[in-house]
Amino acid sequence: MRPGIGAFSAAAAAMIMAGCGGPSGTTGSNTPAPTPTAAPNVQAKPETVAGQSMTILVDTRGMTLYRWSTDTGANKGKINCVGGCATVWPPFVLTGGASSPVPGPGVTGTLTTLANPEGKGTQVLYNGWPLYFYAKDQAPGDTTGQGVGGKWFVVPPDQAPNA
Repeated sequence: MRPGIGAFSAAAAAMIMAGCGGPSGTTGSNTPAPTPTAAPNVQAKPETVAGQSMTILVDTRGMTLYRWSTDTGANKGKINCVGGCATVWPPFVLTGGASSPVPGPGVTGTLTTLANPEGKGTQVLYNGWPLYFYAKDQAPGDTTGQGVGGKWFVVPPDQAPNA
């Protein structure tokens, strides 16, 4: 064996090993990257409702969320506001690629989902109540749907579970 080849082989091996780790800007660690935290899409916010200050549920834009008292009893566990009803009371569905609802601070109940029967997406439920917007609410903080027909109500964080 020629003397120059052994030295060359050792130097090449050292360079290869240096490229496999060390301070080149990467750590070489097997620690997974942190999972990004999803932004809350249901929030609790103080608003004035029928002249009284109370905390209610809103979406990320600050738009008020409502429940329909008809969505209980024999109608529990399904979405009943469809057709013309859903034009006036659009369903609160997941958006922006969200796969599940994310509660913000003060949202203490259980968030679940159901497929909207009209193919409008995945509708969000709070403590078993399907959530809706009111088409006449034009700006964040509007609560004009409160008490409509004696059946539509804003949803407080302590909303009783749907029975």
